[in-house]
Amino acid sequence: MDSSHVSALQLKHAGIERQIHDELSRPIPDAAMIQALKKRKLKIKEEISRH
Repeated sequence: MDSSHVSALQLKHAGIERQIHDELSRPIPDAAMIQALKKRKLKIKEEISRH
């Protein structure tokens, strides 16, 4: 896999991390949304580690 794909995955991972942080900063965070974002982030992290 080329480095541009890994870079794109890393950018997605960072974006999801920001979304999680933003959601946690809200007065009443949406737990379901946070859980879904964390699952997406983990899948991306696993894909990065395979390459």
